[in-house]
Amino acid sequence: MIKQSFNSPVGEIVWLTMKNSAGCTVTLSNLGAGIISVVVPDRNGNPVDVALGYRTPADYIQDGPNCGKTVGRFANRIADGRFTLDGKTYNVPVNLPPNHLHGGNEGFANKLWSIESATDQQVVFSLVSPDGDMGYPGTVRATATYRWSDQNMLEVVYTAVTDAPTVVNLTNHAYWNLNGKGTVLNHILQLNASNYLVTDRNLTPTGQVAPVAGTPLDFIQPKPLRRDIAADFEPLKFANGYDQCMVLDYSSERQIQTEASLTSDESGITMQISTNAPAAMLYTGNWLKGSPVSRDGNEFEAYDGVAIECQGFPDAPNHSNFPSTRLNPGETYRNTIVFSFDTL
Repeated sequence: MIKQSFNSPVGEIVWLTMKNSAGCTVTLSNLGAGIISVVVPDRNGNPVDVALGYRTPADYIQDGPNCGKTVGRFANRIADGRFTLDGKTYNVPVNLPPNHLHGGNEGFANKLWSIESATDQQVVFSLVSPDGDMGYPGTVRATATYRWSDQNMLEVVYTAVTDAPTVVNLTNHAYWNLNGKGTVLNHILQLNASNYLVTDRNLTPTGQVAPVAGTPLDFIQPKPLRRDIAADFEPLKFANGYDQCMVLDYSSERQIQTEASLTSDESGITMQISTNAPAAMLYTGNWLKGSPVSRDGNEFEAYDGVAIECQGFPDAPNHSNFPSTRLNPGETYRNTIVFSFDTL
């Protein structure tokens, strides 16, 4: 385990690097309990950092893309920054008008998490979010556990408990590029999602769940991200690319199962994603341009990374037909995401 500490305007940022028996590494940060780097071999055995990252630790402070970080207390959008729980209306910051996004500008992604333990196999972060934090009810105690195996499998487990009824939706916002740099539009994606959430032009869910069949959102059979991204299809036009909540095909028991596969023919690297979450937000980095510069000092361009964020449904507190994101005292929220890396 390698530990690095950096002074910053928000306090001490700590980077922790796990290394497995194959010499492959994962670097994590206590800022946002985030992924900084994932280095795995390509088909020729050359190391490739497949997770986008910035040049300095301070670049991650209040970054727009939330690069690699844990987003919450509620990932994705809440319409008009408002929801009702047990007859009481709660207002949360509207930081992407007209919606609340990813828990607000002072949400989980921009907090310094405590480091509970750290080894080459596992790092555990914790965070206490007090009652009223960003407008949410209840004191929530959350953990983010990262495990790195000798088989290059990165498991992320989020848990949360509360002392009062609230809503919780946590996920990781890593951007993946299996070539290490350049466009991801030639990456091949397969996604077990027969339906998607219909949104308005602000990407706010309308409540309608629609089939992907016959649309550019159909990734049941593997296809390059590039193939349909410029199609004449309103959701793609609203977002300047893919930025859709895909409803995963899953059993009612919510077992952890493989839901996605991302492959680069160029590097030969493949990534399988398994989860117990009901949905995955597919985002092709449409607005990465203007972000802090990359590790090698280059400017990011649109489509330089793809995020596949396994989570609950966006705006779920405002739609009774969506899977509930309510968390009550005595219950434990748990979201597990597994990223498994291999070569063709």
